[in-house]
Amino acid sequence: MAAEGLDDDYLAKRQLRRGTAGWVLLAGLGVSYVISGDFAGWNFGIAEAGWGGFAIAAALMALMYFTLVLSLAEMSAAIPAAGGGYSFARQAMGPAGGYLTGLAVLIEYALAPAAIVIFIGAAVEELLGVNGPVVYAVFYAVFIAIHLAGVGEALKVMMVISGLAVFAILATAIALIGDFDTANLFDMATTDAVGASSFLPMGWYGVWAALPFGMWLFLAVEGVPLAAEEAKNPARDVPKGIIGAMIFLLGTAVLVLFLLAGAAGAQAIGESGVPLVTALKESGSETLGTVVNVLGLAGLIASFFSIIYGYSRLVFALSRAGYLPQFLSLTSSRKAPSWALIVPGVLGFLVSLSGAGDLILGMAVVGATLSYALMALSHILLRVNQPQLERPYRTPGGIVTSGIALVLSLVALTGVYAFDPRAFGYTLILFAVGAAYFFLFSRHHLVAKTAEEEFALLARAESDLDGEGAAEGSS
Repeated sequence: MAAEGLDDDYLAKRQLRRGTAGWVLLAGLGVSYVISGDFAGWNFGIAEAGWGGFAIAAALMALMYFTLVLSLAEMSAAIPAAGGGYSFARQAMGPAGGYLTGLAVLIEYALAPAAIVIFIGAAVEELLGVNGPVVYAVFYAVFIAIHLAGVGEALKVMMVISGLAVFAILATAIALIGDFDTANLFDMATTDAVGASSFLPMGWYGVWAALPFGMWLFLAVEGVPLAAEEAKNPARDVPKGIIGAMIFLLGTAVLVLFLLAGAAGAQAIGESGVPLVTALKESGSETLGTVVNVLGLAGLIASFFSIIYGYSRLVFALSRAGYLPQFLSLTSSRKAPSWALIVPGVLGFLVSLSGAGDLILGMAVVGATLSYALMALSHILLRVNQPQLERPYRTPGGIVTSGIALVLSLVALTGVYAFDPRAFGYTLILFAVGAAYFFLFSRHHLVAKTAEEEFALLARAESDLDGEGAAEGSS
C-alpha cells in the first residue's frame, strides 16, 4: 500500500530521462568512476606488503570485483532501477535490507567526492599555487552545474575527461615497456614478519593490510547500475556496460601494477604520491612525466564528476521511495534530480573542509565493502527465493560466483580495519546513525512496501505522461 500523502502526480514529478545512455556510455561511466585510482593511492599497498604481497592483494580484489560485477549484471537486467544495489536488496530482503544496503553505498558515494576534491586541490596547488575551500567550492559548483544541464550532456563531458586520463595511462605504459626489469619488483628489504620472503617482504599480514589499496584499482565500478533507468535498453546495456568497464579496468590495473614498479622499483613506487610521474622521471621521460602530471588531474576530475552522478541517482531513488526526505527526488524540466545533486554536494563540501582526505577515503571504502557483502547476498537470496524472476542476463556460475564475492568482501572489510581502525569505527557510527533514522522515522513513510509496487507506480506515471503527450500532439 502506498504511503500516506502520496498524490496522483507524485511519481510524474520524479522521473529521469529514459533512453539516454547506450552500453558504451555506461562502460565509460564505469571507467570514469574508477580511473583516478590508477594514478595514485593503490601504490601505497606496495609499501604495506611489498610488490608480491600487493600483487596477491590486488588479484584477490580483482576477483572480488569481477564476481560482484557478474552478479550485479544479472540483477541490473532483471531490476532496472536507479537505486542500483539498494533496489536489488529491497527486492531480496525487503525495505530494511534495501535501506541498509543503500545507506552503505551512500556512505561510499557521498564521502568519496569529498576525499577526491581534497586530492584535486593538492594537484591544483602544484600547477597553479592555489588550494583550499575556494578550489573545493569551485569544483563542486561547476560539475554539479554540468549535471543539472542533463544526463546526456554530463555523460559526454565525462567521456572526454576520462579519455584524457586513459591516454595518460597508455602513454606511460608504452614509455616504460623498454625499462621493465623483473629485479626491480623485489628491491624492498625483507622483514622478520611471519611468512616474510623476498616475494612477501612484509609477510602475510602485509597482504591483509594491502587489501584496501587493491580495491582502489576498481572502487566504484559497481555504480554502473545506478544509470539503469536512463539506459536505452537496460536489460542489454547495463550488463554489457558494467562487464566491459570491469574488463578494461583489469587491463589498466595490470599495466600500472607491473610496469611502474618494474621500471622504477617497488620501493620508489610504494613511497610516491604520483607513481606514474615517478616512474617516467626515473626512466628519463621527464617531458611525458610533466604531461601525465597534468592529465592526472583529469583522472581525479573524471572520478569526482562521475561519482557525483552516482550519488545523485542513489539519493533520488532512496528519496522517491520515501527512505530520505521526498523533496530530494524532485526532477527538473531536464529530468535532472536537482536536489539530489545539490544537497549531498553541499554536505560533501563541508566534509572536505576537514582536509582529512585519507580518513574520508578510508570511511568510503568501509561503506563500499559493507555494500558489496549485502549486494552479493541479495543475488544469492534472489536466486534461491525468486527463481521465477525474469533474468535477461544470468550470472555465470550462479550463487557460487556471488558467494565468492560475499566472502571476499567480508575479508576486505577486515582488511580496512587492519589498515585504519579509526576509519572503520567512524563509519560504523555513521552507519548506526543512518540506520536509526530509518527504524525510528522513514520506515513509516515509505511510498511502496516492495520494489514491485514502486516499479508498478513508476510504470503508471510514465503511462499517464505518455497519454498526456499524445493528447497534446493530437490537439
